[in-house]
Amino acid sequence: MSDTVSVSITQRSNYQFVVNFGKAIPELQGDEPAPLGTGDGPSPNQLLLAAVANCLSSSLFFALSKYKQDAGGITATATARIDRNDNKRLRIQEIIVDIRLGKRQAELTHLDRIRTQFEDFCTVTESVRSGIPVTVEVSDRDGETVN
Repeated sequence: MSDTVSVSITQRSNYQFVVNFGKAIPELQGDEPAPLGTGDGPSPNQLLLAAVANCLSSSLFFALSKYKQDAGGITATATARIDRNDNKRLRIQEIIVDIRLGKRQAELTHLDRIRTQFEDFCTVTESVRSGIPVTVEVSDRDGETVN
């Protein structure tokens, strides 16, 4: 089964574009940071990071809920390393996502299985990974890494 998703963007001014997601979803204004734009909205790089972190967090939540586990909330921070490629063009070279659970590992079960599988179900991350390395770290409330 195949599916399609689309958004439309309309230039508002210079580097500011309004992103329309469709019915019942508020529009979002994107903008490039200074000196190109004015920074009056997330940049395309930030939107990509948000999509990766959101998809991973949703996938982790889904995997936890299959085992009836409550993580006590999930937070994620995505960071991009941006550098020039061989043609001297700026490119995202790597994305690092740190996901933190709201509970301690000891309070949750099946984390080993969840940890090894949830990334495979993240459509956005696995699609992005075909061109950009993505590293994912999951830790618990105390900062202990979940392996």
